[in-house]
Amino acid sequence: MITLEAVYLLMGGLTGGIALVNARDDSNPRRWRTTLFWGTYALLFLVGSHVGDLANGILVLIMVATAAAGLGQGTRQTSAVAARMASAARHGNRLFVPVLVVPFATFAGTLLLKDWQVGGMPVVDPKQVTQIALGSATVLGLLVAMIMLRPPVGAPIVEARRLMDSVGWAAVLPQSLAALGALFATAGVGKVVSTLATTYLPLGSPVAAVVAYALGMALFTMIMGNAFAAFPVMTAGIGLPLVVQQFGGDVVIVTAVGMLSGFCGTLMTPMAANYNIVPAALLELRDRYGVIRAQWPTALILLVANIVLMAAFAFR
Repeated sequence: MITLEAVYLLMGGLTGGIALVNARDDSNPRRWRTTLFWGTYALLFLVGSHVGDLANGILVLIMVATAAAGLGQGTRQTSAVAARMASAARHGNRLFVPVLVVPFATFAGTLLLKDWQVGGMPVVDPKQVTQIALGSATVLGLLVAMIMLRPPVGAPIVEARRLMDSVGWAAVLPQSLAALGALFATAGVGKVVSTLATTYLPLGSPVAAVVAYALGMALFTMIMGNAFAAFPVMTAGIGLPLVVQQFGGDVVIVTAVGMLSGFCGTLMTPMAANYNIVPAALLELRDRYGVIRAQWPTALILLVANIVLMAAFAFR
């Protein structure tokens, strides 16, 4: 049976390849430090499921120390600027085809893989269908891009290195913050949130509970920097006990729209560095918070829309 371990192997291969490219690039003034960072990250994916918590913790501490010391970035490119401009002009909007393959293939895989069985046994882990479909769709998108563009064989990993080195340690934030959210939920932070909410907030109606949940998701996401970190805490504290259990809200609608409410918070916080601060640096914007300033009006409008949607459809 194909499990999430297959996705870990793909990610381990990617980050390990990034480490190797850095090790061979003497244009990076901190190539060995950068190699150590990405190589350690690759080890977490490749062997993290097979070693104990202590070993994983040591690997994480090595990454933290290496990132704190400062990472570097090489200057080598797979092709000249003129060649890339000519390729872009030649392919035009077809360049978006490999990108669009990923979401469409993920959606199709989510629908088809969950029922795929051989000899009465599922081929794909039913609990991880979406993640496995996403990993498979990403590989398919890469193959489509290679067939369309015909770049050098090593171009994908070299360009992946360039992008990941530009983002730096912030590339690890989504995974780290999601793990932190799970840790908070296990530690009982959700129960604390529930106690505070029911004690100090007027939550005597379904609409009030919906507002508290949606706003809580957005605000906690702004603090944590990631909706995946906020989701287990706010859902365990307000979403499930109040909106779903006490007032009878549809759990699918409540959790789906609740996550979207958290994403609104992502648009408004510098804590989501990989979304808001890193792009400003890559685009060399004068205002490092320029992305957030451009996004917050839309984020507030979407947050209000999510509250209305949850209140209107969760209790039908």
